[in-house]
Amino acid sequence: MSDQFVYTTPLDPLARPLVEQLTWEYVTRYGSYFGDPPGAEMTRYPAELFAPPDGSFVLLVRDGRAIAGGAFKRYDDHTAELKRVWTDTQFRRQGLARRVVEELEAEAGRQGYDRIYLTTGFRQPEAKGLYLDLGYTPLFDVSLDPEIYKILPFEKALRPPAAVAQQLAAAVAACSPA
Repeated sequence: MSDQFVYTTPLDPLARPLVEQLTWEYVTRYGSYFGDPPGAEMTRYPAELFAPPDGSFVLLVRDGRAIAGGAFKRYDDHTAELKRVWTDTQFRRQGLARRVVEELEAEAGRQGYDRIYLTTGFRQPEAKGLYLDLGYTPLFDVSLDPEIYKILPFEKALRPPAAVAQQLAAAVAACSPA
């Protein structure tokens, strides 16, 4: 059993079973709760947004089968927005979503992002738990019923503020006349 990360696109046939499962999950958990047709979230963004240089889409592949995956897109100049993190239902409880998120964080850092932002729905307590366990800061009061928020936002710095300040100082020094 050898797992490998494969960078591709949400349109890759290898991704189709995961995308279909995630779509079904959204349909069954939320239906038209947010006012959109069931599953509309999965077609909200074009696949190009999840491609370099501003985004990325990764699959975790085992024995030729995508068992987990996720993506990010540009949120702003310094922030990547995590989307579509999902584990095949047959491969749950193996830490695969954690591995995907950590890989996406590393790739976002390689692409120059300093921060990750994400949202998850109030009916996804396992996602909420994952992000809290991975050190994401909730941008909501976790002691309240999550349904009052409906959408649960999180953020995480990819680089310590000191490292960002050092990079900025070096950039300013490089631009200063001698």
